[in-house]
Amino acid sequence: MWRARFARMTPDPRAVTRALVRWFKRAQRDLPWRRTRDPYAIWVSEIMLQQTRVEAVVPHYERFLARFPSVHALADAHADDVLHAWSGLGYYRRARQLHAAAALVVREHAGTLPADEPALRALPGIGRYTAGAIRSIAFGEPAPIVDGNVARVLSRVYALRGAHGEARREKRLWELATALVPARDPSAFNQGLMELGATVCVPRAPRCDTCPLAALCVAHARGREEAFPPPKPRAAPARVAQWAIVRVRARDGAVLMRRRGKDEVNAGQWEVPLTAPGAGAPRGAQRVGAVRHGILKTAYKVEAFVARANAAPRGSRWIAADERVRLPLTTLTRKLLKLLPGGA
Repeated sequence: MWRARFARMTPDPRAVTRALVRWFKRAQRDLPWRRTRDPYAIWVSEIMLQQTRVEAVVPHYERFLARFPSVHALADAHADDVLHAWSGLGYYRRARQLHAAAALVVREHAGTLPADEPALRALPGIGRYTAGAIRSIAFGEPAPIVDGNVARVLSRVYALRGAHGEARREKRLWELATALVPARDPSAFNQGLMELGATVCVPRAPRCDTCPLAALCVAHARGREEAFPPPKPRAAPARVAQWAIVRVRARDGAVLMRRRGKDEVNAGQWEVPLTAPGAGAPRGAQRVGAVRHGILKTAYKVEAFVARANAAPRGSRWIAADERVRLPLTTLTRKLLKLLPGGA
């Protein structure tokens, strides 16, 4: 009986806010960006965390800040150095946008990240969610946030209908996030929403027995937690077979590479040239293995061949081993180089 009555109720926003803030202050993970209020450091963390797991971000975040400890240091850096420091995180467009935004902050805001939403959103790579996260965490502003984790939590607590990306549902999510974020301690509340979605209110088999909002959650009262939000339709990844002909200069072991163009994925990074299977394999090339690699919605299987060469075709150049450790190489190229004798 009580479950049926509860299912018709709308959870009190104040009760949701209080319960979540109390839980977050007690149960939050110890993460390096939670030990600072430096807007620059928080901005870097938010960009890195886009579409990337926390566990993968932590070591990259610490190394990146050690290399570029301030907006000025990042703005003054060469693009190759920034891309190299980003290596392994993927989605390299984020690094290029972060670098460009740092230059704008230095030029237009005297090196201080702005706190107001229009100025933040005018910077490359900062959208509505990222602006809200920076404003609430770094500046203590009651700014709303909605990302995948937040959307899942709010969808369940309020039993929101509608498919992923549907305009009415997105509008309702932002309205709820705006109504819920408190003027006092918005940082703890917004981080609590993200933390709950990442660790407790997970997509499958949510841990409702440990959830601070279980007593307020409409989906839980109905016993239909996994029905909210409805699953996103997922297309099978396209499968592509390629060959990589790794040309090695006989006299010093330098590898022939090309730099990806500005209109290509991973623009500005260096790579071993790829070709269609059966095309361009020189006589005497030796197969050394194969690697699998995913980029966006494409799954690649790349057969690797090594060949000795001396001439560098136009548009490519020889990259020696000591230079390769400093240049931004594509992740696929790093995998291919490990197949060479000695892991060159």
